[in-house]
Amino acid sequence: MNLWKRLERLEPGEGVPLSEALAALPWNADGLLPAIAQQHDTGEVLMLAWMNREALEETLKAGRVCYYSRSRRRLWRKGESSGQIQRLVEMRFDCDGDTILLKVDQTGPACHSGRRSCFFNRVEGDRLVVADEVLIDPETLYGK
Repeated sequence: MNLWKRLERLEPGEGVPLSEALAALPWNADGLLPAIAQQHDTGEVLMLAWMNREALEETLKAGRVCYYSRSRRRLWRKGESSGQIQRLVEMRFDCDGDTILLKVDQTGPACHSGRRSCFFNRVEGDRLVVADEVLIDPETLYGK
């Protein structure tokens, strides 16, 4: 029985060694898993990004969230250019280990647009409407 099926049968408080769980993660063909960042105290979903094993291990070691940037093809330490960092409060995996949930303490906006969350576009009937205001001018964040 695979690790994720075994975990389904365990009681709260029971577990397996983290090294065994990391070895059993079902990385995609690019060696990545999706990672959802959620504000730890409000439950607000902030963003979705990608992690490779190196980013995941750095995040666990340093306590500051690190992702893998597919466009830059390198590690991306959240806030390295904007100062809007994410401190890891808790890391979870879904039932089959193919998605990471990061409960974080977000400094300022999470989105490069200057908004708190990347999920600021809301469907309203037959329209897509911007639902959230810009908190910080993106040019201030990134000097663009």
